[in-house]
Amino acid sequence: MRSLKQLLRFGREQALACLFPVVIFASLALTQLITLPFLPRYDWLLIICLLMQWLMVRSGLETREEIKVITLFHLIGLALELFKVHMGSWSYPEDGYSKIFGVPLYSGFMYASVASYLCQAWRRLKIELVKWPPFLIVVPLAAAIYVNFFTHHFWMDVRWGLSVLVIIVFCKSWVIYEIDRTRYRMPIALSFVLIGFFIWIAENIATFFGAWEYPNQTDAWSLVHLGKVSSWLLLVIVSFLIVATLKQVKGKNSTRVDTSRSL
Repeated sequence: MRSLKQLLRFGREQALACLFPVVIFASLALTQLITLPFLPRYDWLLIICLLMQWLMVRSGLETREEIKVITLFHLIGLALELFKVHMGSWSYPEDGYSKIFGVPLYSGFMYASVASYLCQAWRRLKIELVKWPPFLIVVPLAAAIYVNFFTHHFWMDVRWGLSVLVIIVFCKSWVIYEIDRTRYRMPIALSFVLIGFFIWIAENIATFFGAWEYPNQTDAWSLVHLGKVSSWLLLVIVSFLIVATLKQVKGKNSTRVDTSRSL
């Protein structure tokens, strides 16, 4: 019974951490089923995302420091969207006033929602990292993974080599999390896989409700290829590495401030 209760508590905390993504999915479903007046669908989605972001900060669900991280992910995601749509990887076929080079601005919030989940889960589960690799390894690895999303269109795709490198770099790393004052641990590599898989499931839901469209979904919706899990896995790794690095930098800065005050 205790294990079941702990699992339910874990699920509750995960659900609360997913509040922003849930709002995005609900908005996609609502705007697909109901035609809202005055503005195209993509513009309403942007307004809903902006309003939700404001409410989360206003209510204290997200801090100003977390907003900085989420904004960074919005820009990173938007840059990737602009490039991928230009290369024909997927498209946004509907009209909208808030589209730039074929990409609606609300799309950046889908990446920002991943950062929102990571920040929320980090705080709610009191995440701690064990045997985290050095900064000089983590940052170039994250940069290489992100750059490969662009360069594989012109050069060889090295995602599998990067995946092997991730396993090697993080083979001894663990994530510690807390549920009801009980501490648990999980290999970081396993957490990457689990988050990537669930984002792939979310991607299928999103494409079903017309968030974007792959070339094979032009005539009728079909399941997103399972191979996309590897792309989301690598994107999750980039997201996790950025959040973890910023958290560690903030922690070191806080420690220095406390030390200087005590002196």
